[in-house]
Amino acid sequence: MNQETPPYRPGWVPADGHTLHRTGVHFDAVRIHGVRGEEAVAALLEETGGAAGPVVCEAIGFRWMYFLLPPGGAATRRWPHGVHRFGGARSAAYVGIPALTGNTWPLRWYSKPTERTPFVEPWALFAALVRERPDRSAEVKPEPAEPAEATDVPDAAAERPRVQLTLE
Repeated sequence: MNQETPPYRPGWVPADGHTLHRTGVHFDAVRIHGVRGEEAVAALLEETGGAAGPVVCEAIGFRWMYFLLPPGGAATRRWPHGVHRFGGARSAAYVGIPALTGNTWPLRWYSKPTERTPFVEPWALFAALVRERPDRSAEVKPEPAEPAEATDVPDAAAERPRVQLTLE
């Protein structure tokens, strides 16, 4: 008889469908929009040999990518502009978590949690985000526009009467 070992499933991942979990309890979350999120997870997968940790993707709307970090992990960095962090006592945010198999639409796993990588490492995600940003120091800056030539139009400020106020 051939018995397959069931896939690793943390307690916060539902057996079927999907559920909402409050951030900061089981995990923190970093949310990144669309293509930028896809580029970040691709870089993580490449760096980690396919074991990036849990990343949830929305299949509709803005196509948000949710990178699930250990509790408290989102607060360890000052994330780049456009990256949203969720977790901690100061905010109440919920993230949808799909089951590992079955119909979980509109959520899906872009990278599943494993025993070896139950969470995305905050430093690795930060490095992937910083690395993907283009180096702007080599860009050519445009020359400032030359000032317009003087015309025969009189200066409006010179024609206004002056008013002087005195306080006693």
